[in-house]
Amino acid sequence: MTDATDFQGIPSTTLADLLGRAQVMDLGIRSLWDPVPRLAGPAYTVSCPPGDNLMLHAAIHRARPGSVVVVESGDLEYALAGGNVCAVARRRGIAGFVADGVVRDLAEIREMGFPVFARGVVPIPGAKSVVRPLNRPVRCGGAEVAAGDVVVADEDGIVVVPSARRAEVLAAARARLAKEAAGSLDAWEAAHRARIDEILAAEGYEG
Repeated sequence: MTDATDFQGIPSTTLADLLGRAQVMDLGIRSLWDPVPRLAGPAYTVSCPPGDNLMLHAAIHRARPGSVVVVESGDLEYALAGGNVCAVARRRGIAGFVADGVVRDLAEIREMGFPVFARGVVPIPGAKSVVRPLNRPVRCGGAEVAAGDVVVADEDGIVVVPSARRAEVLAAARARLAKEAAGSLDAWEAAHRARIDEILAAEGYEG
């Protein structure tokens, strides 16, 4: 049975090639510290309204170890989480956060090495009053994410692998990487040039 951790060594670029634009989050959600950590795990989904972070704070006590907590918010004015929340999440074995929003206490997060991919940093904390269901489908960075989908994040971006396609996508990704590893740059260049020339010729380009 395919496990989310099997995707740990698969680059986001390979997955993006296989899955297409709809499964890739927008470039505004990035790692907040260098060197960029690699993150892969099953999504534990959270929805927070602007200005409120209650359900993210609830999620860190409910998500299983290895989970990637994925947060739908879109709020750039109030922090969803800070150093203590990240420290507790790390202590409980949560793999990291992917948040369509902002956090605070970046120095603390960076020092502890907890992977956080978000839109930025702001010092103002959010309120804690709005209750919403956990582990329901959310939209994060323009991509639909359901509980249990595999989230892979690295320095090139963040890709969401639908849970039902785990085995298929993993097999295709491994085959693609093996083929690339077995080839040479010379062979790639020759095939690439032939493909580009073919497309240009079909479009009537004579330069």
